[in-house]
Amino acid sequence: MESFVTAPWALRPDTLLGATLALILAALLGEGVWRLLHWPRLMGYGAVGCLLAIAGLGASGGETALRLVVDMALALLLFEAGARLNLHWLLRNPALLATSVMESLLSALAVYLAALWLQVPQSVAGVLALIAVSVSPAVVQRVIAECDAAGQVTERLSTLSALNTLYAVLLLQAWSAGLRLSDPAWQQALLPVLLNFGGSIVLGALLGSALGLIAQRLDLRQDNAVALLLGCVLLALALAKTLQLSTLLVPLLAGIWLRNRHPRPWVWRRQFGSAGGVLALVLFVAAASAWSPSALPEAIGIAAALLLARALAKLGAVAMLAPASGLSWRQAGCLGAALLPMSGTAWLLALDFAALHPGSAPQLMPLLLSMLALLELPAPLVLLYGLRFARETEVHELPR
Repeated sequence: MESFVTAPWALRPDTLLGATLALILAALLGEGVWRLLHWPRLMGYGAVGCLLAIAGLGASGGETALRLVVDMALALLLFEAGARLNLHWLLRNPALLATSVMESLLSALAVYLAALWLQVPQSVAGVLALIAVSVSPAVVQRVIAECDAAGQVTERLSTLSALNTLYAVLLLQAWSAGLRLSDPAWQQALLPVLLNFGGSIVLGALLGSALGLIAQRLDLRQDNAVALLLGCVLLALALAKTLQLSTLLVPLLAGIWLRNRHPRPWVWRRQFGSAGGVLALVLFVAAASAWSPSALPEAIGIAAALLLARALAKLGAVAMLAPASGLSWRQAGCLGAALLPMSGTAWLLALDFAALHPGSAPQLMPLLLSMLALLELPAPLVLLYGLRFARETEVHELPR
């Protein structure tokens, strides 16, 4: 952050000139990919991030200013994902809830067993397995918005990505709490663990209730209302960071609370308009730049095997319960393939776990970041063609 102010014209990502050029290049490349190929703009953002990583200028996750922007972007995207999760639908379609639970369990088990077979330490294998449960709501919502997808596969994909992220955050926090409480001085860790769980739930419910009151009195499609919603979410994020609560769990729970405590449909600009779009761009570029070229050759084989185990587990679980949940085999295949993305959420889960348990970082981060590097470009494309193959999005005419 100091170099951003004291050396603004140095050509590095942490300076004013470097950050500005990276954002301009990402925006141009993303728009070019969309206009020429009708591929997700995320692929342009990810390509810029990969170029930064190859040049040795990628994000480490420890940059104060960048971490704040990433937290803000994920808070908005997770709130939006939670606000689209209809729990009443799960009650009416228990097979969908069973699909969510089964594919989460199978993917965690598959990644865990594959990691052990590849001689990854048990403690690291467990963390990777829990993170692998998550499907990036940020990528899912962005691709759905860009291609105007709608239908059974799209709705199930939004629901499963929100639920999987909720599972991953809760399970990883429980794993971390278990490690902290297994210490001989567990009494000192008990209160912070309880405050983290309880405080995140309470703050999420308060935020959801406050936004519900705002939405009852204001048109959420207006600029002022969007700015007010944005401010409330960021205020809750600031409180969560101050109180050392989960910055992922609070906005996700707030969105779920808002959606299910107030039965009326909520309509607002996706990703909170232009400000949210810029934050999302920074998030995707940063997440795509976090891997290390020096660590990739050694970790790429294990990372590819873990991703294959994860993909097969998710696809198999969706296929097994497809008839019970009302999906055709074609739709089940498209939905299973669309559950591939992992991005900013997985990155922050790993960063937060490594901060609490620094001894795991040297083995955890190279493997996790290598998995993200392998998925960064193909995952949005697989998701897009999965929705197209399910016939839930139209291929727009190429712009002149």
